[in-house]
Amino acid sequence: MKENGRILIVDDDDDILTAGKLLLKRKFSHISTCNLPEHIPAFISDQDFDVILLDMNFGPGESTGKQGFYWLKRILEIKPDSIIIMITAHGGIDVAVEAMKLGATDFIAKPWQNEKVIATLSTAIQLGQTRTEAQALRQKNTLLIEANNQVNQPLLIGNSTALANVKSLIERSAPTDANILILGENGTGKELVAREIHQQSLRANHIFMSVDLGAISENLFESELFGHKKGAFTGAQHDRIGRLKAADGGTLFLDEIGNLPLHLQAKLLTVLEQREVTPLGENKAIAFDVRVVCATNLAKDKLQNDSIFRQDLLFRLNTVEINLPPLRDRIDDIKPISEYFIQLYGKKYHKPNLVISEATIKRLQQEQWLGNIRALRHAIERAVILTDGLTLTLNDFQLSNTSHTSSNHTESLTIEKVEKNQPAQGELNLEHIEKQTIHQALKKHRYNISHSAKELGLTRAALYRRMEKHGL
Repeated sequence: MKENGRILIVDDDDDILTAGKLLLKRKFSHISTCNLPEHIPAFISDQDFDVILLDMNFGPGESTGKQGFYWLKRILEIKPDSIIIMITAHGGIDVAVEAMKLGATDFIAKPWQNEKVIATLSTAIQLGQTRTEAQALRQKNTLLIEANNQVNQPLLIGNSTALANVKSLIERSAPTDANILILGENGTGKELVAREIHQQSLRANHIFMSVDLGAISENLFESELFGHKKGAFTGAQHDRIGRLKAADGGTLFLDEIGNLPLHLQAKLLTVLEQREVTPLGENKAIAFDVRVVCATNLAKDKLQNDSIFRQDLLFRLNTVEINLPPLRDRIDDIKPISEYFIQLYGKKYHKPNLVISEATIKRLQQEQWLGNIRALRHAIERAVILTDGLTLTLNDFQLSNTSHTSSNHTESLTIEKVEKNQPAQGELNLEHIEKQTIHQALKKHRYNISHSAKELGLTRAALYRRMEKHGL
């Protein structure tokens, strides 16, 4: 069966061209010949050849190889990725070697051995295919990186003093390669800050990879981050590159780092210190080069507790520490953030001219927003969907009837509300019971989504959907 291969033979000896074509057409799909080197540009401009067989000397008495060098350079100028095999006499081996230094892939000595010629050409065609695939992968990776970096993420919106301090820390730390730890409640925009750090870093043209450690089970942690070889464990049917190596050259964002068990923290620390990772089932360590940015919603006092988090890992991760303020401490930013999401969801739901009343903004500023920007975003989206007018008013939002001025007061009101709304004994309204159960789980875990979802037996995504469904 013939191989897919387009081959051009360039030689001034018609006997060589005839013999070469008769030999190669039995093995390869398309053979072209050229007896005048001056015609080479026309040949390679009109067609794509997998391999070009190029004679070193043209004309009687020529033996210096200068003509071969000249046309080798011309071909590579026209098509730099060309696979070129030189044809030379036995006495011209040194000249052929010199041609390889100039960019030739291999050489064939005359008189040639048929089996060796076919083997050399088959190898050359495979090399060309590998180069093409590698180039396609590089282009694909470049496009993926560009798409990843241009993902439709909201900006760091606002001019409050609290946010200005965060922006200042980002601007000063991003151009360095320092590891950064981002602290903040759920919904404050920790991944958004991590992306902004990446965009302002020297690694901006490389990959930004986000890993939610709260969503990775313990038994898959090493496989996900370090990778594995085929057969390393039951179900490992293929080699898998780990996230640390996949993010090579770029930024690795480890979200929910506080949820990582102590024994896995030790493994992560070892890898980060050595800057090498050993995939499961592999004996050889692989070096990697990533900038690590981590985030957690754990309070600083809990991170400093040895029974919860390894202090040597904490020192490794928080070369620079960025504390994100909750939305209730950024009251002045609620208006521009709301206007941004109104515009975003107005386009999405074909209501492009929506505005929001000042009275509604003032009421939004009185909310505690325990879910922070994420909660405000969901509230805006719901209001945009439900409104019948061009101006969003309080009637479009599902807000509590009482203004809140402190988190303690909010919590007491929430407890009171839950107690008042507990289903009566014997009541079997599933919707009501589900809402109260989710609310109690969130309150118990102080709105830690991962912990709440785990206790409820849900995924984080499923919990978010139910929270939105019940207006939580």
